[in-house]
Amino acid sequence: PSVIGSMALPTPPDHCCICVSPYDAPSLTELRQILWTNRKPVAPVNQVWPNLYIGDESVARDKTRLSSLGVTHILNAAAGRHRINTGQRFYSDLGVEYHGVEAADHPQFNIQPFFRPAAQFIDSALQKNGKVFVHCAMGVSRSGALVLAYLMICRSLTLVDAIIAVRLNRDIGPNSGFLEQLRQLDLSLRPQSRQLTEEEEHADMS
Repeated sequence: PSVIGSMALPTPPDHCCICVSPYDAPSLTELRQILWTNRKPVAPVNQVWPNLYIGDESVARDKTRLSSLGVTHILNAAAGRHRINTGQRFYSDLGVEYHGVEAADHPQFNIQPFFRPAAQFIDSALQKNGKVFVHCAMGVSRSGALVLAYLMICRSLTLVDAIIAVRLNRDIGPNSGFLEQLRQLDLSLRPQSRQLTEEEEHADMS
């Protein structure tokens, strides 16, 4: 049976959400509470935005499933010889476009340089009425981070709004390092954002 079913999908906003000025990004503690409250079991794949899917390795290797979903573009957030080593050649018989990100799922990994290239890949595909499947090993941390970045960069959502939109249909959980990098992206995208002082950052971590 389809995992999509009749799930409600978020409606893309026509404009940027209205934020109080100066914009004050939520703390890591607040972000964790939003992400980890009332979690549900994670399915192999879910549509989290119109024509945008997040899933796990099992679906990434299931060409029949990908074909049935109508996937035209694949973003592998766990690419590499020692991770999920698929690549364009693996999908050659499907005729899909492939983009690989060799990200490690640990808090020290710098995923920030991949935010914009991944967002551009997703946006370009959706602009052409394609269907994008974003995955990592479990479809929770790395893929979740890149989809949140897309919604923030290309759809003008705040980080909190992006998390809420995705969680309507899938529970994700970027690790603490990725969350902080997404938080910094959130601040950089808000011209009226207020940077936390060192004292505030220390207080938040304590």
